[in-house]
Amino acid sequence: MPLRQSLRLGQYLVKQKIARRDKFPLLVELEPLFACNLKCTGCGKIQEPAAMLKQRMPVEQAVAAIEECGAPMVSIAGGEPLMHPQIHEIVRELLHRKKIVFLCTNALLMARHIDKFTPHRNFAWMVHVDGMKERHDASVSKEGGFEAAIDAIKLVQSRGFRVMTNTTVFNSDSPQDVIDVLDYLNDEIKVDNMQIAPGYAYWKAPDQKGFLGVEETRALFAKAFGDGRRAKWRLNHSPLFLDFLEGKVDYECTPWAIPSYSLKGWQRPCYLLDDGYVSTYQELIEDTDWEAFGRGKDDRCANCMAHCGYEPTAVLATMDSLKQTIRAAVA
Repeated sequence: MPLRQSLRLGQYLVKQKIARRDKFPLLVELEPLFACNLKCTGCGKIQEPAAMLKQRMPVEQAVAAIEECGAPMVSIAGGEPLMHPQIHEIVRELLHRKKIVFLCTNALLMARHIDKFTPHRNFAWMVHVDGMKERHDASVSKEGGFEAAIDAIKLVQSRGFRVMTNTTVFNSDSPQDVIDVLDYLNDEIKVDNMQIAPGYAYWKAPDQKGFLGVEETRALFAKAFGDGRRAKWRLNHSPLFLDFLEGKVDYECTPWAIPSYSLKGWQRPCYLLDDGYVSTYQELIEDTDWEAFGRGKDDRCANCMAHCGYEPTAVLATMDSLKQTIRAAVA
């Protein structure tokens, strides 16, 4: 993250510690719609009933949810957010409230809607790129999807926007596949930052055979990150989370740190599991048995190494160690 944003997040964490809050949000996964213009093999959002796919969250509701929980960062996902007719208004209102906003998109609609947005120091596009051409197109089930995403990235870069990418890795990916796409995005396309994570066996996903197990994940990332490559890539992760992916360190899940809010309300316990919804953030925090989730506690979590649960743990571990804080600052 830019130094300015990292300092802001650090200040937020210090305030939580001073206030002795043991559970607080770092980032909210905001889903103002479930509809999408793609049918990705690893996603189950479009399996929602037709009536739900037609719904769009009002701007006021989206903003109120973020204000209610007080998170400093918001990741707007879906579905495809650019299918929401007022998505630019949601972004504008959140930025006005000094939130750090990431707008996740498959990029197919970016050229059509780019003029509705203005570059802002706390705003970044988060473009879904699941590999090089053949791999990405297979993942999103659309020929030409890769070229469309890259063209859109270049367009918004030319307009002065900050651009990040998100790459999900499956068991059909090799270490070289990871190296190739990160080298390409880092060195040729020159995006500002990249995120990478193992796919989680999302229960509604059409393809249930493509997800990685824990040991597979560790082996893949250990090889991909080897020979100094990890240090040269502009990865938008804490060093300790990258250590976690490689198997150098293990953590327990911190599901409360990245809560999910959608058309159905606050999802319990995280956006990958679906144990029901509540109407307020306070209900989510106070009425959820957080100790019941994570590897070794819930069978559904057995192969999960997703950033929504483990990146916050790594961030908190970084804050608890001066050595790790310095390491993160200079990474």
